[in-house]
Amino acid sequence: MGHGVAQLCANNGYNVVAVEHKQEFLDKGMSAISGSLNQIAKKAVAKGKMSEEEAKESVEGPLSRLQGTTNLEDVADCDLVIEAILEDMDIKIPFYQQLDSICKPETIFATNTSSFSVSEMADATSRPEKVCGLHYFNPVQIMKLVEVINTDKTDPAVVESMIEFVKNTKKVPVRCGDTPGFIVNRLLVPYLTEAVAMVARGDATAEDIDTAMMLGAGHPMGPVTLSDYVGNEINLACMSGWIEKFPDNPSFQKPEGVALLKKMTDENLIGRKSGQGFYKWEGNKKV
Repeated sequence: MGHGVAQLCANNGYNVVAVEHKQEFLDKGMSAISGSLNQIAKKAVAKGKMSEEEAKESVEGPLSRLQGTTNLEDVADCDLVIEAILEDMDIKIPFYQQLDSICKPETIFATNTSSFSVSEMADATSRPEKVCGLHYFNPVQIMKLVEVINTDKTDPAVVESMIEFVKNTKKVPVRCGDTPGFIVNRLLVPYLTEAVAMVARGDATAEDIDTAMMLGAGHPMGPVTLSDYVGNEINLACMSGWIEKFPDNPSFQKPEGVALLKKMTDENLIGRKSGQGFYKWEGNKKV
């Protein structure tokens, strides 16, 4: 997610500092950005939408605005920091405490978390009024939606500035309070986990569930395929966290689905990223 957000911002005229904690991960991310920009430019030339010179500028321009680093202190002068680190509060909270000590007082912090409480991260800083959520969707370069999440303490002016920022990057913002999963995942993750539960109970096969929802509900991708695509371990982490924090919410109680997701995650059958989940995958394609 991080390299996608960095590419998006650089591609829309912003100067970007991209931070990773290890050089190997930074190199991988920067290579992914360069490869994506070149692929987009090549397709545009082939379709007659760009000249060779315009295509060259469409690659070199964003890359010139992008600085890669493994030193977090290089974000000290940034106006906005978008965090896209691991979905683990034991890592996020210390990270925000560190950011708070590095960045100038007016810097806005935005988390790309898909399921965790923005308020908890905000309270780890001395500037909760300047903390919000910017939840991008994968792949960032293609998906148009960005959820802009405010806490009870977020300054309304910060929310408005983030709405404008999202629009400036040619994405579509929607507003949401700090509710578990925000809009999309609050509805989507229980749905995916219920589909997995149906597989676990033997109610229907993964293939038939996916076909039913595609042809019967008009979904572009079936829920079991989507669980593989997103990552079965991510869906497990979301549901497990919500079950722990909200044990009385019936929409989060999917025991058969959670048990099967855990078993598959323990066996590294996480889907697209491992090459095997409910289906076999080669790259981003199900085979």
